[in-house]
Amino acid sequence: MRRIIITGAANRLGSVLAQDLLADPAVELVAALDTRAPDLPAGDRLVHIDADLRSPDLARALIGLRADALVHTDVLQFPEPGRSARTLHDTNVVGTLGLLAAAEALPELRTLVVRGSAAIYGSEPNAPAFFTEDMARRFVLRTRWQRDVSESEKLVEAFARRRPAVACTTLRFQPILGRTLDTPIMRLLRSPIVPTWLGFDPMVQVVHGDDAVAAMIAALDAGVRGPVNVAARDTISLSRVLRRLGKTSLPLAPGLFGPLLGAGARLGLPRMDEDTARFLRYGRGVDTTRMEQELRFAPVLSTLGTIELVAMAIEEAAA
Repeated sequence: MRRIIITGAANRLGSVLAQDLLADPAVELVAALDTRAPDLPAGDRLVHIDADLRSPDLARALIGLRADALVHTDVLQFPEPGRSARTLHDTNVVGTLGLLAAAEALPELRTLVVRGSAAIYGSEPNAPAFFTEDMARRFVLRTRWQRDVSESEKLVEAFARRRPAVACTTLRFQPILGRTLDTPIMRLLRSPIVPTWLGFDPMVQVVHGDDAVAAMIAALDAGVRGPVNVAARDTISLSRVLRRLGKTSLPLAPGLFGPLLGAGARLGLPRMDEDTARFLRYGRGVDTTRMEQELRFAPVLSTLGTIELVAMAIEEAAA
């Protein structure tokens, strides 16, 4: 019987993961670790741990759970206007550091699964068509978020060296899409006008939220060590995405993209962080061989299928 801690259990992905695990009779306990109460039905197998990952008392709150698995979803808040670099660093890096320090005190722990991001590869004009896991940091880490993603991964790598009996998996997700998710890219896709780069039509690759949760469950069972790319196998052009969504693109010249986008935000155009802007200019593809062969997981939905579901949800909301 498994006893599993989930961080960020009040966020959408964390709560769906908790529900799916509670439906598994082989799971004895799910400990929902979050400063907010998760929207989950009460039960004997569910425990809410109200604690901040940076709290010095976190280990004391976890030690009695006798958990053999830990899934860290409360990570990688997105860089957005209103979120300072310091706030993001505290959440993404200091929070991960605090969690791993507390995990040192869990003797029964055998599996650690961390929600990472394919943003560690960046979006570059001379990038390979598909990044493999050994290509992280091949290009300069240009943004604060990329550096936070990289630093968080290094913390997990150090923990794995200290605790060789624990199978530590970092899932490098491509952008996660879903009708109930609130992310910069989902907000962009819900906007009637989408700014694009004049002369650029990149190939993009995503993963649906349901498949992201399924990948985390697969990682709990597989015991794969190290980073694993998680995405649908196919890529499609940004122009095709926007056509299916029925969006009007607003091509902007590279030299004017930033200034015009800033001015347009006051008129209702979507605000955009640097990582999302680069993704819309150069795109990014990741190789999924390790996901399929070692994690033994394949997403149900393709990139095209994910876009189709998002389009249907947007059309339904507008009706």
